[in-house]
Amino acid sequence: MPSKEYVGLSQINGPLVFVENPKGVGYNEVVEIITENQRRLGQVVQISDKVAMIQVFEGTSGLTVDKTRVKFLGRPLMVKVSDEMLGREFNGIGEPIDKGPDILNGESRDINGSPINPASRMYPRNFIQTGISAIDALMTLIRGQKLPIFSGNGLPHNRIAVQITKQAKLKGEEAGNFAIVFAAMGIKHDEANFIRESLEQSGAIKNTIMFLNLADDPAIERIATPRVALTAAEYLAFDKNLHVLVLLTDMTNYCEALRELATARGEVPSRKGYPGYLYSDLASIYERAGMIKDKNGSITQIPILSMPNDDITHPIPDLTGYITEGQIVLNRDLNRKGIYPPIGVLQSLSRLMKDGIGKGYTRDDHPHVSSQLFASYSKVQEVKALASIIGEEELTDSDRRYLRFGEAFENEFINQGEDEDRSIEETLDLGWKLLGYLPKIELTRVSEKEIADHYKEIKEI
Repeated sequence: MPSKEYVGLSQINGPLVFVENPKGVGYNEVVEIITENQRRLGQVVQISDKVAMIQVFEGTSGLTVDKTRVKFLGRPLMVKVSDEMLGREFNGIGEPIDKGPDILNGESRDINGSPINPASRMYPRNFIQTGISAIDALMTLIRGQKLPIFSGNGLPHNRIAVQITKQAKLKGEEAGNFAIVFAAMGIKHDEANFIRESLEQSGAIKNTIMFLNLADDPAIERIATPRVALTAAEYLAFDKNLHVLVLLTDMTNYCEALRELATARGEVPSRKGYPGYLYSDLASIYERAGMIKDKNGSITQIPILSMPNDDITHPIPDLTGYITEGQIVLNRDLNRKGIYPPIGVLQSLSRLMKDGIGKGYTRDDHPHVSSQLFASYSKVQEVKALASIIGEEELTDSDRRYLRFGEAFENEFINQGEDEDRSIEETLDLGWKLLGYLPKIELTRVSEKEIADHYKEIKEI
């Protein structure tokens, strides 16, 4: 379709510009905003017979109503995808920012993509080892799953994201067919530097594509960032047969940008001022993860969001929880104790975990050990509540053993170093070691054979 050019704007409003009487212009069409010394990209976000509303990715500062030219390109926003992207760093709309060359080989693809057709989906199987014990043992990440991290302001979700990026791997024959796409939205410069330096020092960068949208970049660019990242992931997964792990941080910043755009458009707000289509918009991102029949690759997603005021009923975590298959919740009390990663085990779950662990996937005893650790740590909370009423000295020997188990579980199992990469076998062995603090009679979730093979009671507490 030939491009159309208009001279002059009817209005500039925040990140939006308006062009009157557009002819043959389509929704989501890409636009060039041309001034005397600069070209910027924009996208049509609303269209009628009388006016086209355009969001400008680089912001509208310096634009004038009378001299700005608008060129409609007759296509949606595209990104060039290629193997050459691995080991590279891009901005939120897919332009290189690492001083390397432009992507020469490859093909341009529409960033909007589409959710995977349910009829062509394969059920997720096989686990991805993150090297983090609390995740691998108790809320296992399954290939093709969407497993978000619910965090809060000041909690170390970006450090956890970097650790997963450095350590995540497949087991077995497909170990080499693995890549990571890391997309950051609205993060600070020091966080971006930490992410970049950590991945470079560890060597993980060579197997990673990074998309960075910084806090001082235009908020509107954040709308495109996860879609650009997922377009690159789809190319690697379904064209190049790689298993791709996509980390999206911070989805709260994405939703804030969506709310800002909706307000500028004059749309009627819904809960907490977010647009009424927030659910379907998030679903259009999350549902691009999965496995497809007759394709060897897969896309696994870990969206990370910081809950405003630690409120899990806030629209962003609430709607995310409906769409995804579980959640990993970070706990502020554990963080205050200095435990890293501060994963709240009892608030977290992986709904697909049961189908990707055990014999042939991880280890035969994994399902039972996981269940026993959950049950025992849950009993610890009951014993703590009882001890706060009657005093610890009045507890039975069994209850005191539970308290000792709970302390060891937090300090030895959940707590681990940022560079500590534990295999699933090491994690399960550690779980058995800690179960030694409990009397054998309390181990009701594991089999007699597993107790005989792995259990060793710790006499002194």
